[in-house]
Amino acid sequence: MLQLFTEIYHLFSLRSGINGAKSNFPPLFPFRMKAIIYFCNKGIASGAGLPNEATAGINILLYLSNEHPAMKKSVIPELLLLTITLCGPVPAVTAQARRVYTINQSEPRQKILHFGASDAWSMNRLGLWPEAQQRQIADWLFSTENDASGQPRGIGLSLWRFNLGAGSAEQGDSAQIKQNTRTDCFLRPDGTYDWTKQAGQRSFLRLARERGVPYLLAFLNSMPVYYTINGLATNTGRGGTINLRPDCYDRAAGFMARCMKGLEEHDGIRIDYLSPVNEPDGNWNWQGPKQEGSPATNREIATLVRAISKAFRKEKVNTAIAIPESSDLRNLLGVHQSGWQRGNEVSTFFDKDSTATCLRGVSNVLPAVLAHSYWTNTPVDSMRAIRQRLRRLLDRYGLAYWQSEICIMSNDEEIGRGSHFDTSMMTALYVARIMHYDLVYGGAESWSWWRAAGSDYKDGLIRILSADNWKTGKAIDSKLMWTMGNYSRFIRPGARRYTMTVSEDGRTIADGETQPTGVMASAYRNADGTWVVVGINYGEGSADISLPLPAGAAKWRLYRTSDVTGENLKPVGESSGTATLEPRSVTTFVSSGQ
Repeated sequence: MLQLFTEIYHLFSLRSGINGAKSNFPPLFPFRMKAIIYFCNKGIASGAGLPNEATAGINILLYLSNEHPAMKKSVIPELLLLTITLCGPVPAVTAQARRVYTINQSEPRQKILHFGASDAWSMNRLGLWPEAQQRQIADWLFSTENDASGQPRGIGLSLWRFNLGAGSAEQGDSAQIKQNTRTDCFLRPDGTYDWTKQAGQRSFLRLARERGVPYLLAFLNSMPVYYTINGLATNTGRGGTINLRPDCYDRAAGFMARCMKGLEEHDGIRIDYLSPVNEPDGNWNWQGPKQEGSPATNREIATLVRAISKAFRKEKVNTAIAIPESSDLRNLLGVHQSGWQRGNEVSTFFDKDSTATCLRGVSNVLPAVLAHSYWTNTPVDSMRAIRQRLRRLLDRYGLAYWQSEICIMSNDEEIGRGSHFDTSMMTALYVARIMHYDLVYGGAESWSWWRAAGSDYKDGLIRILSADNWKTGKAIDSKLMWTMGNYSRFIRPGARRYTMTVSEDGRTIADGETQPTGVMASAYRNADGTWVVVGINYGEGSADISLPLPAGAAKWRLYRTSDVTGENLKPVGESSGTATLEPRSVTTFVSSGQ
């Protein structure tokens, strides 16, 4: 390289008038410095992957030619000839090696139970729309059928979260909650029950069951208003303790038991799981008019859960109790913003030494922790570290992790935060990356999105357009919904995740299965023996990969979601082991020929 620069300097000195000769060109020194700076900017002088000298010389010439067009007819031809003479011809560019993604069939990890979403603030109104519109929405969310061309009709959710209401809707404006987020309650003020309430939501419970959704979960944001301290379903005017009168723990537990039985008796709907508190550790304490909600200390949760367990035994209810629906993974691991009484939830509820709060062994209580992965998705490095810490802690206690709620929030700056619904792959890929990290590093057995349908905010899988507060309207699908389907439609309850090894030219690539701005891949085996691999290409360029077939499989069938019109879990062919992941896309590989 030194020889090349020396020869260029010598030749250019003669032609540029440095020794006193008249010249039409500027002095050489600025040229030379600009060329070297240009080199550095191009990465040629970086020391990493240094190109050959011929390539370097030609890049200098291109720079000089563009900077000073007059040189094209004088100095440049001679410099070009000199460069080739000194360095030899530029070698041909070779194609980048194809990375190999191998499923480690002897390294099984967590079982996958379900993928879900909730009916909150949506189906109470959509469930009153004309039947044809309800069925279209239900098909998108729940169907596991294909049309005649093999195109999936829906994303096949395997868990549906039903919001068990607290009665703020019956209070009207006195509820101090926005109209759109109020809920009905089956319980009347006189203690009797009205099973016609929550009609829209119950309609979608039936539509989910009709389409084969195997698991249903009921969750409460607040206890019934008849039992709360302030008579409201919001915590306005209070601190960080549960909004439940001390004499009403058993009544609240009886309400939940009665609702589980009532839904089965009147609608034929059996609820598999009950989540009695929601984000009890939120540092905002659920004050204000936004929605129903209540904080709770760990001791209050333990007291309530024991009361529910007792009521379930008495009423012979087999529904499992799921806790604690934490607002932040960091409160499972330690104390984050809410104080010691609402932190360290894993050890508090499942360590036998926590004698006042341990719920291990209490009947109906799941050996799992439910938590929302809000606020821990960025930066990417910390997203991984938090989930790995959580997995290690849960392994100590023999507990499962269910990621039970997530949408886009104000800290998700990479995609413009939560405002304004996005039908494109921008939000879809961002969420696919979260799913990958929760499943691969958190070891999530269950993964749920927040709302099934929403308005102009990034909190719904489906966008609702309405001019009359959702009394009527139009539903629009999104790339986010279909991208979630790249997982939920093909990874079925009872599947198991397997590790993967990525190599290139015989070398193992550390963390090759997780390139957060490139390719991310994870592998699963369904209970029926079919293998599923989900490949995310976050990047702007295509990625050629090899995906060796597992033993017994004859080929892969590919289903892709991308910004290309019509590519919504679209079948895009078959492969015997090689494929191209298109830019900004998610592709699911499903084995066949077992």
